[in-house]
Amino acid sequence: MPDKDNAFHIVSLSFGALSVDTAFPTCDPTRSSISPSITKLPHLRTLFFYRCFNDNPQPIPPFLGRLGSSLQTLVLRENGHVGPIPHELGNLTHLTILDLHRNNLNGSIPVSLGRITGLRSLDLSCNRLSGSIPNISFPTLSVLDLNQNHLTGPLPLPLLTSINSLIKIDLSHNRISGPISNLGLEDLILLDLSYNTLTGPLPESLGNLKSLQALILNGNPSLSTTIPENSIGRLTTLSVLHLDGNQLNGTIPPSFANLNGLSELRLDNNKLMGPIPFQREKVWKMGRKLRLNDNLGLCYDRKSGLGDDLDTLSSAGIGLCDVPTNGPTISVQHISTVDHGDILKSSTKSDAKQIIVARRMIGLSAVFLFVFCLF
Repeated sequence: MPDKDNAFHIVSLSFGALSVDTAFPTCDPTRSSISPSITKLPHLRTLFFYRCFNDNPQPIPPFLGRLGSSLQTLVLRENGHVGPIPHELGNLTHLTILDLHRNNLNGSIPVSLGRITGLRSLDLSCNRLSGSIPNISFPTLSVLDLNQNHLTGPLPLPLLTSINSLIKIDLSHNRISGPISNLGLEDLILLDLSYNTLTGPLPESLGNLKSLQALILNGNPSLSTTIPENSIGRLTTLSVLHLDGNQLNGTIPPSFANLNGLSELRLDNNKLMGPIPFQREKVWKMGRKLRLNDNLGLCYDRKSGLGDDLDTLSSAGIGLCDVPTNGPTISVQHISTVDHGDILKSSTKSDAKQIIVARRMIGLSAVFLFVFCLF
């Protein structure tokens, strides 16, 4: 790329074949390394290494922090890097993308990363990072992915409450504890806090995430609470909802019937009771992606039309909700065959015996007439 003096400079270095369609040079994973001479490229904007050092594990070199005047994208993905994240990376103040996904990095997340105020995507997932998530804020951050680490402590309030640009938060498969914060991220599309040790209650502010399409909160066995009526049921853009494997109790809020875009719902392995607030069409639409089994007492209302899907409901241990009666007699239904077709009738148990006798008499009369006609 030429500058104002018509001199050409290296602005991008990318190594490692992502797929057969990429034109990046491949690496020799047994001998590859990042040379300090890379710091002599003052116009470098993108540095990309993918699966280049797996057979020659090495730490992320601190001298990369000397590229702070130009570097905008740093991707060291699936390289087998070991050791801590060098705090010198905080000098890369022009970075917009920092991706260290799936290495063997350990230690804590450096507070110095908070100096990268223009960061838009931070992916430190699938490492062995520990400690709490530092109280730092990235004003323009869109993607935060810290899943599959060993992070502890509470949810980071500055990250979850003040960055309105966030569209994805994935903190799953960690050891994060405490309650779920009040959230006000109206542009958030995906929130995954699964497989932690979060506690209740579920905040009603979840209903303010008006752009949310996927809410994943399963696998938090300490989440013993009810589902607020005026909360998740207001997320009309929601497509995927996972609340399974918790200790949720009470009923499924009737407002869940308003989730018209829902295509996948998991509420299994909880302590929920009461009627399912869905009509037959919704149950059929979700099919096997609707999981309600292993609860205390979910049932379906006769008026919902769900009785036509008895196999699916029965396999989940879900039966017909109790129908209240006005007296000690119990209404039963039977089908009576008469000359004019099948007619559904109701009677009490006290009449049932008479009906059976009458049916037998009709049957005997028919046999007698048939024999009489033969003679």
